Amino acid sequence: MSAVAGISYTRPKAGIGVVRSVGAGLLILLGGFAIAGPLVIPSDPAAQDLSASLAPIGGDYLLGADHYGRSLLARLAHGARLSFGMAFLTMLAAAIPGVLLGLCAAWKGGRTERFLELVATIVLALPGLMLVLLFLAFSPGNYGPLFLGLSLTLWVEFYRVTKATTKTVLAQPHIEAARMLGFNSRYILIHYVLPVIGQMIATLSAFAMATAIIAVSTLSAISVGLQPPTPELGGMIVELLPYYAEAPVHVLLPAALIFLLVLGLQLLAPGDRA
Repeated sequence: MSAVAGISYTRPKAGIGVVRSVGAGLLILLGGFAIAGPLVIPSDPAAQDLSASLAPIGGDYLLGADHYGRSLLARLAHGARLSFGMAFLTMLAAAIPGVLLGLCAAWKGGRTERFLELVATIVLALPGLMLVLLFLAFSPGNYGPLFLGLSLTLWVEFYRVTKATTKTVLAQPHIEAARMLGFNSRYILIHYVLPVIGQMIATLSAFAMATAIIAVSTLSAISVGLQPPTPELGGMIVELLPYYAEAPVHVLLPAALIFLLVLGLQLLAPGDRA
């Protein structure tokens, strides 16, 4: 609790609940698998052994092998790293400009705000998937266009939430009191604005990462995203789908990993949960 000129202002509650703790623990385990897995698993995710095609779980292959005899454990580890890494970088590339532009629009208003709103409206006029596909059309199957398209799709949400929340905070009486007492914009931003928008940005960041993971997997599944033999989780599902009757667990493994990654991010998103 802080007070300016007799006006009290309560910052958002800190702490982490049980649900978020479960989400954090799940992400730590999956993150450890994604980071350490490719380093400690000796198998090359692209190495083929046709004699081990669709090898069952256990034996020489802990989680079995795909139809080309490639280790599913190695491919899942590399796929998790790819999904986690791309989602994190996409979130940063969307959150940083989105938050900064939102603060700028709320602080300056006028022509600056109107121009940024126009840009955001233009971006929203295109469906998110269509925008990503437009970039992929120039260089299909590459990381750059996919990353850039997702970032440009997601930044608008960060921008609008930051702008709306900041404008609400700046309109409060205690902000006017702080200005009358001589506190500069930097002090107001750090002590009054950021504590309010921080939790919202953290929530949006978790959702943005989950959206990016699903989008990358979906685009690979429809053959317009990352292409084989890249060990991408969505692509792995499609590659193994024709062999579902023979090895159903092999198909479910990458799907389960996508589910757990998204679940962990959704549980970690801050909120008033126990």
